[in-house]
Amino acid sequence: MNILTEKFNTPYHAAPFTGIKNEDFLPAFRELIKQSEDEINAIVSNPETPTFENVIEALAYSGEQLDVVSNIFFNLNSAETSDEIQKIAQEVSPLLTEYSSKISQNEALFSKIKKVYDEKEKYKLNEEQEMLLDETYKGFVRSGALLNKEDKEKLQKINMDLSLKSLQFGQNVLASTNAYFKHITNKDDLAGIPEAILDQYAEDAKERELEGWVVTLQYPSYIPFMTYAENRELRKEIALASGKKSFDGGEFDNQELIKELLQLKQQKAELLGYKNYAEYVLEERMAKSPVKVFDFLNELLTKAKPYADKEIDELRALAKADGIEELQSYDHSFYAEKLRKQKYDFNDEELKPYFPLNQVQDAVFGLAGRLFGLHFVERNDIPKYHEDVKVYEVFETAETDGVKEGKFKALLYVDYFPRKGKRAGAWMTSYKNQYKKDGENSRPHISIVCNFSKPTKDTPSLLTFQEVTTLFHEFGHALHGMMADTQYPNLSGTSVKWDFVELPSQFLENFCYEPEFLKTFAKHYKTGEVLPDEKIEKIEQSKNFMEGYQTMRQLGFGLLDMNYHTKVGELENESVKTFEDKYTKATSLYPVNPETAMSPSFSHIFQGGYSAGYYSYKWAEVLDADAFQYFKETGIFNPETAAKYKILLSSGGTKDPMELYKSFRGSEPKVESLLKRAFG
Repeated sequence: MNILTEKFNTPYHAAPFTGIKNEDFLPAFRELIKQSEDEINAIVSNPETPTFENVIEALAYSGEQLDVVSNIFFNLNSAETSDEIQKIAQEVSPLLTEYSSKISQNEALFSKIKKVYDEKEKYKLNEEQEMLLDETYKGFVRSGALLNKEDKEKLQKINMDLSLKSLQFGQNVLASTNAYFKHITNKDDLAGIPEAILDQYAEDAKERELEGWVVTLQYPSYIPFMTYAENRELRKEIALASGKKSFDGGEFDNQELIKELLQLKQQKAELLGYKNYAEYVLEERMAKSPVKVFDFLNELLTKAKPYADKEIDELRALAKADGIEELQSYDHSFYAEKLRKQKYDFNDEELKPYFPLNQVQDAVFGLAGRLFGLHFVERNDIPKYHEDVKVYEVFETAETDGVKEGKFKALLYVDYFPRKGKRAGAWMTSYKNQYKKDGENSRPHISIVCNFSKPTKDTPSLLTFQEVTTLFHEFGHALHGMMADTQYPNLSGTSVKWDFVELPSQFLENFCYEPEFLKTFAKHYKTGEVLPDEKIEKIEQSKNFMEGYQTMRQLGFGLLDMNYHTKVGELENESVKTFEDKYTKATSLYPVNPETAMSPSFSHIFQGGYSAGYYSYKWAEVLDADAFQYFKETGIFNPETAAKYKILLSSGGTKDPMELYKSFRGSEPKVESLLKRAFG
């Protein structure tokens, strides 16, 4: 019997990581796909008249164990991968795509769904049930249910190719990232880099059985080097290596893969009756259309560009004093740090001793307690996929007849440190969705994955302030998952419109800049000294430091993404590099380097789910700035405001996001809230 095909014999039926072998996955997927297909066949062959309950609800609850095993496997592929797991992923992805296509193109199933949808007026559905019915029907139509047989087969082939090629894209980026490291033996080459970072570089060298220091392209290694290294030639060399990821013509090059992926997406869109892939995607987003997204991005571009130009002029003046006539992109972090130190008299390394990881985690847990009554208890008997991972039970304080008790809310996994088998960046994921069935509220299992500097033998893991906000960001996503309280798994937690999903994460970052809150946890790990008021004041003052530059950078990504997914035809006659340079020109603040391109490692849109959706980061910033402004107006820990926000979190995708937001805020979000926060 395969451990993955049964209800797990673990606390809360948690993923049985310690009992799973890689060879378990493929047979488990095959068996669970068969089980799930049997569930679908039972819906189709049911002789009773189609109803909301025996079709729509039955479909929503189908394939539960397959979803859980998929979540386990693909999280491992991101957080603890290996050549073997990547090989299995290449076999599993087409199986899942084929299974998904079989469901979405099952004519007998769709005819039952359509009958219920066409007769929905006769059912007395509540708001969530109506949303489930509408989303189910639209999901099938958008998956090709109204296509003829020949076109359905075409779509199935396209989806299969997209699945495999996007997987290959991500594997190429990871391999390209891991393939490079810079071995340094002369300490003079590392002038300017703080000792704590040097210790990490020395540890990386030791792991490779080398003397001296090693710098890699992993963010905890790369970013400090670009920020502090005085050796300009080395900064250039390492920046070029980063800019060439999957763009060097080697075995991990992604340029042709980009063209293939975009062409497949365009074919899919046209097959389904859309002009381009962006129109297909945006129909199901808050923004609704490419025109609205372009207008939104260009409005922000117009307003942010003067601020960005002014910021770069300040950096040029600093660089000129060092004899640099033309500032380059690989100089940016170094001179931005110099300017920040000059203006605000602190740098990230000075702040790091006040932000040991355990204190920051305690702070974010405490904030969840203060706002939503959550508390966290570490469990050591729940299986983990790596020794660095920790698992917490999450309880919500409930009061019955005056007696307070902890009501189980979720499991939370945290995985904080980089390693070879883990992709870069930070993300939240879910092993198991929340839903209600047969009188039971089945609670979610949520995971946060980051890449913070590991502790050394003398020092705990110390976070930069940016990493503090990263942890709060991912915890905001986790709260969205943990607070879920919906009937159906596919409307639960973060299962919301894509341009709404970043609201809870970006919203939570705002608390990091509030002195009242900062003082509760920003304490020196050796002395216990609270972060001094003058440094807190400088954090506040520096909150919008280089905001113009950061805005232009995000707008550049967003505009490039939208142009890729609306103008794919242009790529027939030009290179990825030419296309990228053309559509990022308006947001570029530095000379373009002919040897580098970011598109071949732009995993968000070519591997992740942000195709024609990268704009949503800025879109969500408008939402989060407006939402936090409401908290500021009423008091950042105001229980009534928190209770209203909790409803927004717990509602998942059961309501139209704009209506949900207006219920919380009392009005639509105002772009002025973002502009006020960013530029005063």
